[in-house]
Amino acid sequence: MGTTTDSTYQPYTVTLAPGVSAFVQPDGGWCLNNAGFVTGGGRTLLIDTAATERRARLLRDAVEESGAPRPSLVVNTHHHGDHTYGNCVFTPEATVVGHVACRRETLAEGLQLHAIWPSVDYGDIEVSAPTLTYTDELTLHLGETEVRLLHPGTAHTVGDTIAWLPEQRVVFTGDLIFEGGTPFIVMGSLSGSLRALEALRALDAETVVPGHGRVTDPGVYDTIEGYLRFVDDLARTSHAAGRTPLEAARGADLGEFAALRESERLVGNLHRAYAELDGLPPGAPLDLATVLGDMMTMNGGKPMACHA
Repeated sequence: MGTTTDSTYQPYTVTLAPGVSAFVQPDGGWCLNNAGFVTGGGRTLLIDTAATERRARLLRDAVEESGAPRPSLVVNTHHHGDHTYGNCVFTPEATVVGHVACRRETLAEGLQLHAIWPSVDYGDIEVSAPTLTYTDELTLHLGETEVRLLHPGTAHTVGDTIAWLPEQRVVFTGDLIFEGGTPFIVMGSLSGSLRALEALRALDAETVVPGHGRVTDPGVYDTIEGYLRFVDDLARTSHAAGRTPLEAARGADLGEFAALRESERLVGNLHRAYAELDGLPPGAPLDLATVLGDMMTMNGGKPMACHA
């Protein structure tokens, strides 16, 4: 699918606190991630970018229209291309920051979205991995504004980062949280995602900026936990019965989670849960071709639509 210009998918900016904004890309589906920007001390920090050059330039325009300085720092919450492809619009002027595993995976995966959605007009994209990395925690200061980068362990991916602003009580979760969308743990860990939720709860944020979907509040954690526990229960029962992840997903009753977007992710999540039940370590590579094939089957035999 080519680039979508429908107004349904046009981004907008939400002011969360003085100097803190979210850049929201509706409807939050495949490749329509959120970003954010924080300004203080005459500097601007971005939290994630976008999947295409055009959308990254819209993010850049939003920063400029707010009156903020051009970004000198870009924090990536993880390596997936919808959050990192747009880094190149801001480098080399901006330094890209991320977990050490985020850098490793960004470089290893390269133009990852091109392989899944080759017909999308990504623009002129060059892989720009983090050049400043950390392992457990890193605190950045923009004037009086403190931004704490926290690694929750392997969860959505092996190199996730939570960006926490303690004074403003705002948290940017990356894809640890989807608001209105189905969680996706194929490249991470089911058990790790549950632990990450506890780490998020412990922050006691008032405002939650998910990786995809509308800005929300900590009540979203309950929905994500409920879904992950549903996947865990389904995986344990189906694995013990000898059913494949696809068979388990086809026979599942999503119940209260049926309204979440991208329900085809269930089978991918089951592949990850099965891997953990088989004793593979969190984040161990899966056969992505098989996972994507099963997801297409669950999507009515059609490729998942990327609206970037």
